[in-house]
Amino acid sequence: MLRLNEVQLPLDHPEDALHAAILGRLGIAAEEMLGYTIFRRSYDARKKTAVILTYSVDVELKDEDAVLKRMKGDRSVLPTPDTNYRFVAQAPTQMKSRPVVIGTGPCGLFAGLILAQMGFNPIILERGKAVRERTKDTWGLWRKRELQPESNVQFGEGGAGTFSDGKLWTQIKDPKHYGRKVLTEFVKADAPDEIMYVSKPHIGTFRLVKMVEQMRASIEALGGEFRFQQKVEDIDIKMENGQGQVRAVVLASGETIVTDHVVLAIGHSARDTFQMLYDRGVYIEAKPFSIGFRIEHPQSLIDRCRFGPAAGNPILGAADYKLVHHCESSQALGRAVYSFCMCPGGTVVAATSEPGRVVTNGMSQYSRNERNANSGIVVGITPDDYPGHPLAGIDFQRKWESRAFELGGGTYDAPGQLVGDFIAGRPSTALGSVIPSYKPGVHLGDLSTALPDYAIAAIREALPVFDKQIRGFAMADAVLTGVETRTSSPVRIKRHDDSLQSLNTTGLFPAGEGAGYAGGIMSAAIDGIRVAEAVALSMLNKN
Repeated sequence: MLRLNEVQLPLDHPEDALHAAILGRLGIAAEEMLGYTIFRRSYDARKKTAVILTYSVDVELKDEDAVLKRMKGDRSVLPTPDTNYRFVAQAPTQMKSRPVVIGTGPCGLFAGLILAQMGFNPIILERGKAVRERTKDTWGLWRKRELQPESNVQFGEGGAGTFSDGKLWTQIKDPKHYGRKVLTEFVKADAPDEIMYVSKPHIGTFRLVKMVEQMRASIEALGGEFRFQQKVEDIDIKMENGQGQVRAVVLASGETIVTDHVVLAIGHSARDTFQMLYDRGVYIEAKPFSIGFRIEHPQSLIDRCRFGPAAGNPILGAADYKLVHHCESSQALGRAVYSFCMCPGGTVVAATSEPGRVVTNGMSQYSRNERNANSGIVVGITPDDYPGHPLAGIDFQRKWESRAFELGGGTYDAPGQLVGDFIAGRPSTALGSVIPSYKPGVHLGDLSTALPDYAIAAIREALPVFDKQIRGFAMADAVLTGVETRTSSPVRIKRHDDSLQSLNTTGLFPAGEGAGYAGGIMSAAIDGIRVAEAVALSMLNKN
C-alpha cells in the first residue's frame, strides 16, 4: 500500500468526499483503487469559521508502483511503512529464574505483556490492590475522607494513569513504531477502535479499568503471574567496588523471590522504594519537575474559544489547550509556566498517597461531558531549588503537600482561590459561577503561601498572558485548587543507553515515569516494551 498524507476536507464534509479526494490527489480512476483505511485524522481549528479535517490514509491500488513513479517527489505520497511489531526473542525451554516486574502501571503492564508474549513467564508484583478493589478505596478518600496508603490514585493495578484523562499520545520519537503496538493491544483489551486513527486518542477512567483487567487476563493466559498487595520491601544486591548484581527481591511478607532480572516500573510516587534503592547504593540523581495548581473553567468557554461556531461538533469533542509562558518578572525570571495534563470535561481529583498531605490531579471519562475543563498550571523547577541529596525533591514535594493539607483545613479538602482574587492578592470567601469539582471539597482562602514565592509570582504573571490566547482564561470566577506536585518523578534512576540496566546495578532495569524515563501513559508503555526486550535479550545471553 501507499500512504497519502495531508488530505484536507471541511469539518462537515459528506461521507463520500474522502474517497473522491483520494482519487483526485492520486489522479486515478475509481476502478484503480482497491480500498483505503484511515491512518490518522486530525483537525486544524486556527480559522474557527472553517475548521479543517486532515487525513492520512493507506491506499491499496492495482498498480502502486506506477502511481509512486508518477508522483515521485511528492512528499505526501510514500510507501506505507511497516508498523508491525516483531519480537526480539523467544524464551528457552529452561530458564534459571523468572523475570520480576515491580509495578502494574502502563510501563509494568507492557513490560509484563511483552515478556509473557515471548514466553518468559514474568512475576508481576503490585503493592496495591486489583483495579476494582482499588477503585473502591479511591472513592473512599473522595467521598469519606478515608485514605488507604497502599491503595489510592497512585498505587494499585493500572498505576496513576488509571485515574486520568487516559491520553494516548506522546511527543517522544518512536522509530520502531512501539506506539502502534501499544494501541493495538489496547484495542484488543476493549479500547474503542478510533484510538488507532484519531490524532489525540483518549480512553477515560471507566474504560481503563476494564482494559487493565483484560490485559491482566491476557498476561496470565500466557504464563505470567500477578501478585497484588505484595510490596517490595528490599532488593538483595551484591555490591562489590561500587558495582552491584541483583540476586532477589524481598517482599514485606518476608518472602524472597530469587531472580537476577528486575524491571523497576514503580511510578513517580513510590517514595519509600526510592529511599530503599538509595540506601542499597543504586545510582540515583535528582531531576527537574514542576509544581503548581489545578485550574477550572466552564468547558463551554474553552470550546467556544478554540472552535468558535463549530463548538459541540461530535468529531471535535470537548476542546483542549496547550499553553506556555516564559516569565520576565524579577521574582520568576526565566521560569516556564505551562498547562499540564489538560482534562477536557473532567474533574479535579484527590491524588495523595500519604496521610496528612493534599495532592491534586485531573481525570476525565471517555465522554468528557462534565461541566468543567481542568488543567495543571505548573512552574518548572530544578534541583537548584531543592539542593541537597538526590532525594531532596521528595522532601520538597512533601513540604508543600503538607502545607496544602493545612490550608485545606486538615480534612483532605484542598485549598482553593478564585483566579481574580489570586491575581489581586486577596483571599477568596465565596465561589462565583465556576463550581470546583474536587472531592471531598475545596476550602477557599489564600493560596499565596501554598507554593514558594517564585512559583506564585510566575503563575500570577502567566495567567493574564494566557488570557490573551484563550479569552476568559483569567476570568475572575475560574478556580485554582492546590497543590499539583506529582507532575513527574523528582528522581532519575539512571541506566545504560544500550542495555537499559542501572548504571551500577546489573540486572536492575529502571523503567517508566518513576525512573525518570517517561511522562504519560503512552511513553511509559513504550518504555515498558523497550525494557522488556532488553530483559529478554539479557536473559538469553545468561542462559
